[in-house]
Amino acid sequence: MAVTMPSLREMLSELIALPSVSSVDPALDQGNRAVIERLAQWLDSLGFAIDIRGLPGEPHKANLVATLGSGAEGLVLAGHTDTVPYDATRWSTDPFQLTERHGRLYGLGSSDMKSFFALALEAIRELRARDLQRPLILLATADEESGMSGAKALVDDGRPLGRYALIGEPTGLRPIHLHKGVMMEAVRLIGRSGHSSDPRFGVNALEAMSAVLNEILAWRAELQRRYRDDRFFVPEPTLNLGHIHGGDNPNRICAEAELRFDLRPLPGMDIGALRAELRQRLERALAGSAVTLEIRSLFPGLPPLETPEDSFIIEVAQELTGAQSGAVAFGTEGPFFVALGMEVVVLGAGDIDQAHQPDEYLAVERIAPMIDLLQRFIHRFCLNPPAAGGAR
Repeated sequence: MAVTMPSLREMLSELIALPSVSSVDPALDQGNRAVIERLAQWLDSLGFAIDIRGLPGEPHKANLVATLGSGAEGLVLAGHTDTVPYDATRWSTDPFQLTERHGRLYGLGSSDMKSFFALALEAIRELRARDLQRPLILLATADEESGMSGAKALVDDGRPLGRYALIGEPTGLRPIHLHKGVMMEAVRLIGRSGHSSDPRFGVNALEAMSAVLNEILAWRAELQRRYRDDRFFVPEPTLNLGHIHGGDNPNRICAEAELRFDLRPLPGMDIGALRAELRQRLERALAGSAVTLEIRSLFPGLPPLETPEDSFIIEVAQELTGAQSGAVAFGTEGPFFVALGMEVVVLGAGDIDQAHQPDEYLAVERIAPMIDLLQRFIHRFCLNPPAAGGAR
């Protein structure tokens, strides 16, 4: 049966109502197929060619690549369909019901970033393939919030998507060309349990962890002396000690302890080199200790993003918004799109202050300006595009 395109408010309501939490905790993790299939129905009704790509080994998760028109050097409007977990007891309203109060639309994913898809669909509602000189691609990914597996699957697939990408993450309508990367590492020490009355009975992993903590804090200070980028509000790389656990009883020598931390590298810092440096430093700090050291990455890591300020999409974004492009500390799927040969700008209607918060909302006053911006981007890149090869 043919699908009739709903109104903007109906699209927003339906997208918020479809649960698509992604989490590293299997008990909280959900699929995003329902969101993908709903978007595919709407886009199909607008004449887009639909390509739903399942994630390997994840039957309930998929990416959507929807294309209007044909050819190369198209514009990609990109976003992720998943949300973070939530605590319903901390919400004033049902997180899965779009609720308007005082000029704000509340709901899980309203800012980060399901609303982007509804705004993009509203912007292209009247568009037809025959009008396009370059293709328009709407890209919806899975699992951005829990490891970027959707974006990684696109890179592994290797098929080109377009030349320019606008990622609709919440930036308050300000173009972003620069963000930090993300590393999350776990350091596990394995000793030997024993009765606490005699230290000879065991090898205390918690005591050895004190050397690890001291070394990591010293490494953080060194990294912050070595690297600085004043384009960021926090100009140094940050390293946060976020989780530690060890032992099970005061009268037993602790046999195992684990520390987890988050490191946000600046552009120019290589994740592989940082991991090698971490291992070298910790092996040296624990030399002579009887504990066994294990280091593992909690996810493969996200490189920093830096789109040159003189790239065409950044120049256009600055012109259309009237704002200078800037930097943010949070990460996006942008580096994966760069790996696929795209120039990337991050630009969305929401605010990052609302992301991952109870009572997350999108300000109603941002809706019309974002739709207008998207339409002007489409005109610039698809209806009246630059000459092939980059001539302007």
